Amino acid sequence: MKICAIGLRGIPDVMGGIESHCQQLYPRMVKSGASVTVIARSPYVEQKRYVYEGVEIRSVWTLKHKFLETFMHTFFAIIYARVFVHPDIIHLHAIGPALFTPLARLLGMKVVVTHHGADYDRQKWSGFAKLILKTGERLGIKFSNNIFVVGKSLTERLQREFPDYSNKIHYVPNGMLPSFTGNISSDFLPEELNLISKEYILTVGRLVPEKGFHDLVSAYIQSGSDLKLVIVGSADHQDEYSKALLEQQNSSIVFAGRRGGEELQALYKHARVFVLPSYHEGLPIVALEAISAGTNVILSDIAPNLDIEAPADGYFKVGDVTSLSEKLLNVDLLDLEINREKFLFEFNWDQIAASTYSYIQNA
Repeated sequence: MKICAIGLRGIPDVMGGIESHCQQLYPRMVKSGASVTVIARSPYVEQKRYVYEGVEIRSVWTLKHKFLETFMHTFFAIIYARVFVHPDIIHLHAIGPALFTPLARLLGMKVVVTHHGADYDRQKWSGFAKLILKTGERLGIKFSNNIFVVGKSLTERLQREFPDYSNKIHYVPNGMLPSFTGNISSDFLPEELNLISKEYILTVGRLVPEKGFHDLVSAYIQSGSDLKLVIVGSADHQDEYSKALLEQQNSSIVFAGRRGGEELQALYKHARVFVLPSYHEGLPIVALEAISAGTNVILSDIAPNLDIEAPADGYFKVGDVTSLSEKLLNVDLLDLEINREKFLFEFNWDQIAASTYSYIQNA
């Protein structure tokens, strides 16, 4: 079966939850016999055409723009796929690109959609943008052949809201990376950061408001913790928010930029605790990666984070800086113990890829 993936920036090693999802998913599907072409966005990949672990990546031009980029690229990519790729099925990622599900169907192609989260809840969007995203969700559900949802509670909500289409709405979560489950020496911690194993708090993600890093920085300062705070990630688009965050860097608050490979594995493994203060998620891969590394987590109490079913002490009310501050100060007194083996079984990428491919074949 020939699959064409649209909606992601690109792979491999392009920052973002959807990109991480696709980087794990498609090489496994190729091993199962699928032929996969990813239509990447030109600003995020260096080559026009290349292969990654059996997955063909083709770059199609788009304007790098905070608001127009996704919609512009999806439109161009669907036309490109129809004319040059001739796939058996289009796999759209996220509800923004899902807005174009009817176009792909009109052009004679089957479509599946992966719903990576309720993007209309993101703080950055205007009322009009949220309406467009809600419309994308509705059109994706109505016109797709199958739709996969990464969050358990979101799946249940959509099945209730769209009863006529509930039989094609499937829960297919994100997964954990096996590479994070092994032991890795603290020698792989980035030398220039001057970190000591178990002497820092870690968070990972893009520097955007919905990740809540401003709350984490405020809570950290309020706590007076002796641990360092390490924030791994960067911003796709430099704006006032990311600049204001970066201005708070000092000897205790470290902005580490993007990290990958053994450095990132070591950062997860040797953190005292991983914190994700998000206001919006789909199913947070970074939290799953932290758990797979054996690191305890503290998460905001939004529904996608609650879907992980961490211990009660591992949650705080989203936006409650004082509550988070108290947890950071008393981290060693909290019951954060997680049944890691259960999580490794439930969020296994091999199983997830097999389920996804099966649903696609039956679309």
